[in-house]
Amino acid sequence: MTSIVSYQKYIDSETTKTLNAPEGSTELCTLSGITYVAIPAGEVLPEDQPPQIADSIEPAQMTDTLRNNIKAASPHCKLIAKRMEERIRQHYSLEDELYFARISVGALTGQYTFEPGEAEAVAAFGEFVEECRQWGRDQRAALGL
Repeated sequence: MTSIVSYQKYIDSETTKTLNAPEGSTELCTLSGITYVAIPAGEVLPEDQPPQIADSIEPAQMTDTLRNNIKAASPHCKLIAKRMEERIRQHYSLEDELYFARISVGALTGQYTFEPGEAEAVAAFGEFVEECRQWGRDQRAALGL
């Protein structure tokens, strides 16, 4: 399972010291001066870390709040969200989605009766969107989120 470590970068007027991370690691984001990095499953951090940051390196204590903050700040998570939407838009337009939402809400509130084939179309749309969302969840899980 992917793990997430946190550390504080060292930056002065001449240099920046960052984590010496294993290949395949992903810098997720920096929040309040703390940088979060996803380390692939089975990999460990090398012992030879820059002395300026070594004392700040620790496993991230993932709370729901921190996880949500990382997801909101991470360019990788933003790209995953964009790609999920692109996957949906390859098959369904925004107008399609709004139409399905309108008729579904109307049917749920008793203000609309599905025309023949509409319930099946809404169900197919919902299944497809959930497949796209699961892809996104899988991608975020690969980042330890």
